[in-house]
Amino acid sequence: MGEVCADSLTLDLIREARETVRRSPLGVINTPMVPWSQTTLPAHKARSIYIKLENMQTTGSFKIRGVANQFAKRPKGGRFVTMSAGNYGKSFAYASEHYGSRGKVVMPESAPMSRAALIQSFGVDVERVPTSCLMDAVNRCVQNDDMSFLHSYDDLDLIAGHASLGLEILEVVPEPDVVVVCCGGGGLLAGVAAAIKLSGCGETRIYGVEPEGACTMYKSFEEKKPVGMETRSIASGLAPPFAGALPYELCRRYVEEMVLVSDADIKAAVSTLYRAGLVVEPSGAAAFAAIASSKIPRLEGTNAVCVLSGGNIGKDELANFRD
Repeated sequence: MGEVCADSLTLDLIREARETVRRSPLGVINTPMVPWSQTTLPAHKARSIYIKLENMQTTGSFKIRGVANQFAKRPKGGRFVTMSAGNYGKSFAYASEHYGSRGKVVMPESAPMSRAALIQSFGVDVERVPTSCLMDAVNRCVQNDDMSFLHSYDDLDLIAGHASLGLEILEVVPEPDVVVVCCGGGGLLAGVAAAIKLSGCGETRIYGVEPEGACTMYKSFEEKKPVGMETRSIASGLAPPFAGALPYELCRRYVEEMVLVSDADIKAAVSTLYRAGLVVEPSGAAAFAAIASSKIPRLEGTNAVCVLSGGNIGKDELANFRD
């Protein structure tokens, strides 16, 4: 197999992954897309906005899409290690239990303890380390414990699986003007953007949204190469220590612009969504936060799509956001 690059993610590969995800024994669903106007959310100036409810996905987030494609292409019963602040780890653990794989999740110490306990409930080991030590811990598992590393965002199979979400968007809104997607390491944004652009929607503007305190892709765009930084945000799932190399390459090709939101914007978004009956975690609410705080350029009069990427938030955590 040759070197993996942006050209490796073809429309044929995305369509093949979409069928793999659709048939997966992990129970991935085609999540609902709801018109903003048919909710009790505050009115908006866009002509129409559809909300993709990936917070209703199996395991509570979009991550199961990529995991379904990753595990379908790996030997059953393998020994895998990954790093995750929560949602990828939960999907990874869910798949490990289903496929009978031995697994370990290396998790930043900043992630909620409840996330670690949930992952462990699937029979997967958890190791908590400082964010700056994540890759060192993973490499130790690979070298000393003969485990294979499954990357939580910088992986072609994973990104192709996530791209299934982009194809689902086009089934409901065939030619969107604007699509807004959150970005952590960039796997979801890269997959959705590639799926939409490669499907012929050349005029669609795709915006990635990051927290101000965890803007690795934004900085990567500025420096024209994938970079890392010390990240800090209320949206822990969007705060990996570096942008993925393949996601960066794909985002540079297909994404219009990276947009930043504050933790206050995110907190307000979680609260607004909750009042409208939608339980969405901080990371999952970032795209909505960008729209609600008027950070997306030229949105008035457009047909837009906003992805709510996850809903894994506990009652104790949610209580901090409710007005």
